Formats: sequence, structure tokens, C-alpha cells
Amino acid sequence: MRTGAAAGHVGYFHEAVCYDSDEDLLAVVLPFLLSGIEAGEPTLVSLGERHSELVRAALPADSGVRFLDGGDVYSRPAAAIRSYRQMLADHVAAGAGQIRIVGEVPAAGLNSTWDWWARYESAINHAYDEFPLWSMCVYDRRVTPAPVLADVLRTHPRVALPDGRRLTSGTYTDPLVYLTEPRPARPDPIQYTPPLVELVGPTPARARAAVYNADRGHLPPDDVENLVVAVSETVTNALRHGREPVTLRLWSGPDRIVVSVHDGGEGPKDPFAGLLPAGDGTNGGLGLWITHQSCNHVAMHRGPDGFTVRLIVGNAHVDG
Repeated sequence: MRTGAAAGHVGYFHEAVCYDSDEDLLAVVLPFLLSGIEAGEPTLVSLGERHSELVRAALPADSGVRFLDGGDVYSRPAAAIRSYRQMLADHVAAGAGQIRIVGEVPAAGLNSTWDWWARYESAINHAYDEFPLWSMCVYDRRVTPAPVLADVLRTHPRVALPDGRRLTSGTYTDPLVYLTEPRPARPDPIQYTPPLVELVGPTPARARAAVYNADRGHLPPDDVENLVVAVSETVTNALRHGREPVTLRLWSGPDRIVVSVHDGGEGPKDPFAGLLPAGDGTNGGLGLWITHQSCNHVAMHRGPDGFTVRLIVGNAHVDG
């Protein structure tokens, strides 16, 4: 049985909290958390360190609220969805009639990598809708850019206010529409320089070799191996599902490697591609999903000349 504002709702009850002060944040989330505990519902907080400590200090001792490591949960959008879906399924299997979560996108995700977090916020309206979840996604207006706040209102059906009111977002956009809109990625500054490597019609093996050859030893070996896997999957997808010509470009800097793979096709038809696996993987369809869990940022763009996937490992939080 569901309680609170989500009583009688079937599926995911997804709210945004856009606040102007720490006091406003607490005014919204504390009643939400405490009423969840009172109702005997799994009640969780997945915030950054400062906000976690702020909320923890305001709660009664031994409140029963469970605190997750927000940095681990929100490492990458596809990984967050995979982790949350498993956790929600476990709670439902244990008999939960509703699960409450307060979460936030990491601060670094509000700028140059916001595009994939915007896709995340939209996609979870579908990805979590089989669970009795009520979540609040919190955004601090003091540090969140205006275009991000506009996307927040387009990806959250509801808004919770510090005075206790709950409103319907007037600009909410169905994920099937939002996720298919053109969304050009902001160029990484290194892309304004000539690429270190440019390959036309690369085989996956040549693409993998290009990544290995570009490694200057500045990045962790695991990052390089993850990019090798991601580039191989992306080139394979372009050759198999896209249209010629397929072009790979690679840039290498002291703290990151950037790779773009372009083909003349229209890209995947699935609006959730990359964030959710396509099927069970027996007939493929996992390439973009694997890629989204292997890189520090993945951007996808459809243009008049075709489809581009850009992959970054290392420091992806560099504004152009």
C-alpha cells in the first residue's frame, strides 16, 4: 500500500525539488523521509557528501533512513539505472509496497556532461515505472545552470516545493519524445585541434590499436581498456547498422582521450539506447549499453549527415 502524495499511484512517482537554500532543501526532504520511516517503507538518501551530512544532521538519531554513497551510485547514468533497478527489485521481493529515495546528480554532471544525465532523468520515467518508487531529485538553483533547470522541468512530471505544495510540471515531455530530440554535444576543447588519428572505414581491430597507440601512460590502465572495449563496440555497430562512410577520429590530451565515430546512418531507433539493454542480449543490442558503462562520458547526436557517437575516458568535465 502506498502512502503520502503517491497514494493510489501506480508505478514511478517522480518529483523534482529545485531549491534556493539549505533550509528549503530540508523543508522538503525531511518530512518526505520521516513519513517514509513512519510508514515502514524503505527510505534512502543518495546525495553528495555535503548534502548527505546536512540531511543526516537534521534527522533524529537512528532515524532508520539509509544513506547510500551518491558518488558510487551516480558514477555513470547506465550504471545508476542498473544499480537502482536491482535494488528496487530486491525491496519489492522483500514485500515493500513503496520505496522512497532522495537523490541528486553529481555537481560535475551539471555542466559539460549534463546531456547524458538529462537523458537519464528522462529515461528513468520508463525504466523505474514497474516499481512502486517515489523519488525526489534535488537541484540547487544556486549552482545549477538555467538550461539544466529547464531540462529538469521537462524530465520530471512533478515538482515539490518547500511550502508543501506539489505541482505538475507544465513543460514535462514524454521520454519517447524528449529522447529523440536533436541534442548536439558540447565539443570538448581538444576537438578544436587536429585529431591525432583519423581512420575511414576502420575495422574494430584497427580502432582498438589506435586507442592503445594513443595512450601516453597518463590514464589508469583500466580507463584505457574500457575505452578499447567501447570503441570496438561502437565501430562494430557503425559498420553493422550504419551507413558508409564510417569515420573514427581520436584526440589525446594529458588527462583524457576523446574518440568520435561517425557514420551516414540514422542511429538506433530505440530512444533508450545506451541507458537500457536492448532485449536480453542473446541477439546483440548490448553494444551501446556496454559503452555507456565503460566511459566517463558518451554523447550521441543525429545530424543531417548521419549519426555520431563521442566517447571520453579520463577527465570528461572540461567546458568548451
